[in-house]
Amino acid sequence: MDAQGRGRADDVDPADQWVLNPSTGEYELRLGPSAPQSGVPSPRRPRSSEAAPARSRTQASGRSRTEAPGRPRPETPGRAVPPPRRRRGAPEEPLPGRRGRRPAKKASKGKKVLLWTGGTMAFVLVAGAGAAYFYIEHLNDNIASVSDDGASTGGFSKDKAINILLIGTDKRTGKGNGSYGDAGSVGHADTTILLHVSKDRSNATALSIPRDLITDIPDCPTTQEDGTQKVIPGTRQARFNTSLGQDGRTPSCTMRTVTELTGVKPDNFMVADFNAVKTLTSAVGGVEVCVGKDLDDPDSHLKLSKGMHTIEGEQALAFVRTRHAVGFGGDLSRIGLQQQFLSALMRKLKSNDTLTSPSKMLDLAEAGTKALTVDSQLDSIGKLKDLGLELGKLDTKNLTFTTTPVIDNPTEKVKATVVLNESSAPQVFDMIRNDVSFTAVKEKKKKEAAAVAARLKGAKAPASEVRVRILNGGAVAGSAQETLSWLQNEEGVTKSENAGNAPASLAKTTLEYAPDQADQARRLADIMGLSGAALKPGESVTNSQGVPAMTLTLGKDFEGAGVSLTTPTKAPEGVQKSTADKVECAK
Repeated sequence: MDAQGRGRADDVDPADQWVLNPSTGEYELRLGPSAPQSGVPSPRRPRSSEAAPARSRTQASGRSRTEAPGRPRPETPGRAVPPPRRRRGAPEEPLPGRRGRRPAKKASKGKKVLLWTGGTMAFVLVAGAGAAYFYIEHLNDNIASVSDDGASTGGFSKDKAINILLIGTDKRTGKGNGSYGDAGSVGHADTTILLHVSKDRSNATALSIPRDLITDIPDCPTTQEDGTQKVIPGTRQARFNTSLGQDGRTPSCTMRTVTELTGVKPDNFMVADFNAVKTLTSAVGGVEVCVGKDLDDPDSHLKLSKGMHTIEGEQALAFVRTRHAVGFGGDLSRIGLQQQFLSALMRKLKSNDTLTSPSKMLDLAEAGTKALTVDSQLDSIGKLKDLGLELGKLDTKNLTFTTTPVIDNPTEKVKATVVLNESSAPQVFDMIRNDVSFTAVKEKKKKEAAAVAARLKGAKAPASEVRVRILNGGAVAGSAQETLSWLQNEEGVTKSENAGNAPASLAKTTLEYAPDQADQARRLADIMGLSGAALKPGESVTNSQGVPAMTLTLGKDFEGAGVSLTTPTKAPEGVQKSTADKVECAK
C-alpha cells in the first residue's frame, strides 16, 4: 500500500505526514508512531542562492528512502530535484523563469462547493455525498442499496426533468429510536415526497403524499435476499404507507404506487430512517426554525416556546414527528411542519456558514451517506455527486413545497384517512407530468409562454371546413379511429380521416398546420382542448382526396376522444404551497 493509502486508512491527511526535521532542515515522511525518522541525517539544506533543496522521497512500497553513509546520491540527468513542501497557508513560490506571471483565476470556492452540495433530505443527503467525493471508496462503503425491480425509469438523466422519490420510514432501528411509537414497525412509508426538478433546472416541486391516503397498491415484483423474484400481491383501497414494509414490500413498490397514483414514473428513490434527521442536523450545527406559538407535544417530546429556535439531533427529530401540537393535530399538519423543516435545512446547507466550514462539509458527507438507502441505479458516490450537481443549480426561491390535494374519507364516521380531491389533485399531477412550475420563473419563460398562447388567438374556421388527417403516435390502439368517429359524428368535423400509425412515437399530442390553415387549427384546438404548445406551425399534407390537410398526431398523453389535452399553467385554487427561501412559522 502506498503512503497516501496508508494515510487514508488511519484517517490521517497524507499532507500532514510530511514534517520538518529541525536538525536537518528537511521535510521528511513520517507514517505514524511505528515509523521512526531515519537515523542518518541528510545534508543540511543549502541557502536559497545555492541549488534547490532535496527532500525524502517515497517509493511505491510506502517506505521512506534515505542514502547510506558515505554513498553519494547519483544525479539523474534532466530531472529536477523537487522543492520543499510548502506549509499550509504559506504563499506558493513561482517556478524559476515564471516569476511575475499572473496566476490563473480560480472559480469561487464557495460557488464550487455550492454546486456540489445540491439540494435537502434527499437534497441534503445528495448534497452531503457530493460535497466530499474525495472520500470515494470510504463513502461508497457507507451507502446501502436495494433493487428498483424495474419500477424506475432506469435512473435520472442530465438532459431531462428529474423525478426523485424521497421516503422516510418509521422503522425504529438505531440508537435511541426504539422508544418512538411502534417499536415493532416493519418500516412503513411514513413520509413520502416526490421531488420534481424541471428540465432546465430553473425550478422544482416537492410534492408530499399523505401516509393515510387511501389508494390502490399494485402487484409488486420484488427481489428477495437470495436474489430470486417474488410478486407481492397488490391491495385495493389501502393506506399509502403500507406500500413499504407491509407483506415484505420494498421501496420499489412505493415507487410503483406513486406511478399509479400520479402518472409520474420516478427516476430514483432514496430512503432514510429516524437517524437521518438526527445526524444530518447535527452535521450542519443545527437548523433554525420558527414557532408561531408555544409547542408542547408529549407524544413527540417536543417543547418549544414561541419564536426562533436552532434545533438538531433528538430535538430536530421531535420537531418533524410533531402533529398533535400544531394545526388540526393530524398527519396533514405534520406534513406542513416537515416542509418547513426541510426548507430551513436547505437554507442552512446553502449558507456560507456551512459551505465554508470543511468540518461541517465532511460531517455532512459522512452523515448523508450513512443515512441513505438508495435504489440500485444510484448506488455510488459518483452517481450521487452527479445528482447533487444537478440539484445544486436550483434557486431556493423556485423550490415549491406542496401537498397532494385530499379530502376526508367520506366513508368513515370517525375520520382517520383521506382520499384524493378529484377537483384539484389531477391538475397538480398534470403540472408535474408536464414540467410546469408552481412558481413564476424567469421573464423569458413568460414571454415564450405568451407567444405559444397567442397561437390560439384569432378567428376560427367552421368545424365543417376543418380538414385533418389523424395519426396514432403512441396512444392506445384504436385511438385514431375513436377520435375520427367522435369528430365526425359529434363535433361536425366531417372532412377528417384516419391515416393509421405515425412513423414515430410522441410523448405529447401535436397538430401541425400550414400558415393558411391557422383558423382551422384554432377550431380543432378548441374542440379537442389542445394547448398552444400542441400547435406546431409547419406544412400541410395532401389527404386522400388530394386536398391540403392538417396532421393531428395522438401522443402518449392522449386519454380518449373528448378528453381535454390542455395542461394547466398554474396550481389550482386552494392548493397549499410554500417556497424554500421563506421562513414559515409552525402554528
